[in-house]
Amino acid sequence: MRLSRSTAMILVAAFIAFPALAAAQEPVRDFSQLNTRLKPGDTVWVTDSQGREIKGKITNLSSGSLALKAKGAPILSATDVSTIQLRDRDSLKNGTLIGLGVAAGLGLAGCISIAGEEDAGAWCAMGMLFYAGFGAGLGVVIDAMIPGKKLVVYRAAGLAGAPPARVSFAPVITPRAKGIAVSFAF
Repeated sequence: MRLSRSTAMILVAAFIAFPALAAAQEPVRDFSQLNTRLKPGDTVWVTDSQGREIKGKITNLSSGSLALKAKGAPILSATDVSTIQLRDRDSLKNGTLIGLGVAAGLGLAGCISIAGEEDAGAWCAMGMLFYAGFGAGLGVVIDAMIPGKKLVVYRAAGLAGAPPARVSFAPVITPRAKGIAVSFAF
């Protein structure tokens, strides 16, 4: 079976635009297992049994309680905590590479525009180095300003939090049809 050029481009675009689902670690349900996910110094968001959210740094963590450096210096027992969330740290590598790639592309476009002129090679090399460095630096700065996602690291055993809705996409290629299958899960 031979695919046409437009069908191949659509498939490539679909695979890029709709990456596979990535599953995160399930939250622990036993308070005594928190030391496998958290450590003193971590900044967390704790929702207590009455629905109030407290943000603070962990100062002490034991199998039955959690002490936070927060407003009011709360010490929460395991029975007082319904969920604990931790902000995921994002690597700055992807921002660096994106900034580098975009700037290198702009530098290359500039090199192409001055091709054939006197001293074009020297100017092109200096320009590419400048643009690449500037783009990488700008990418790091922008990536550092974007906060990571909050991940639930603890959910009390009594909470039956429903899993979030999911959408998945898959290519469908048969001798008679080509397309994308979409499925929803609630």
